Amino acid sequence: MEIGKKALRKQMLNRMKELNKPEYEQLSYQIACSLYSSPLWRQTKTIGITVSKAPEADTWQIIRRAWDEGKRVAVPKCIPESKQMVFRELNSFMDLESVYYGLWEPNPEKTDEVPSEEIDTLVVPGLAYMKNGFRLGFGGGYYDRFLEHYKGRKVSLAFEMQVITGFPVENHDMPVEMIITDQQVWASGDA
Repeated sequence: MEIGKKALRKQMLNRMKELNKPEYEQLSYQIACSLYSSPLWRQTKTIGITVSKAPEADTWQIIRRAWDEGKRVAVPKCIPESKQMVFRELNSFMDLESVYYGLWEPNPEKTDEVPSEEIDTLVVPGLAYMKNGFRLGFGGGYYDRFLEHYKGRKVSLAFEMQVITGFPVENHDMPVEMIITDQQVWASGDA
């Protein structure tokens, strides 16, 4: 089963990398605009969101917009020893540091931890999604562990090409309530 997931991750990453810069920017912008027009965005006071790395849909613009609207932004810091994740408040991109795999994370010396119960909406990253809200993550399991105890709303942002018909789902996999793509919004109850 893992082999199937591994191959699918690689295949999806390769497909996403085929987007040229204008396509990537335009589709990311369309995803962001759909998010901004959702009731979910309007109700959110504190958003948990990763700092994206291409070819994932761009979240830097969403973080800027959240700041502009006075929302509190919490970004994840991974703790590799325990495979856990904590969210820390981000008030400036200057408070980020590049850790491993070229990922940008909050610098613990410049940021404060945000308890998970204070995060209204969590943007959950992934590589592939099914319309029922299940996602294929990057394989680290950090989000699955975090989601076990997270009680807020869960949404994913994806390019339409990342929504596929099926992949293996395991007991610990937690679905998101909504997937926002460059073309439509899937509420997991609609599938």
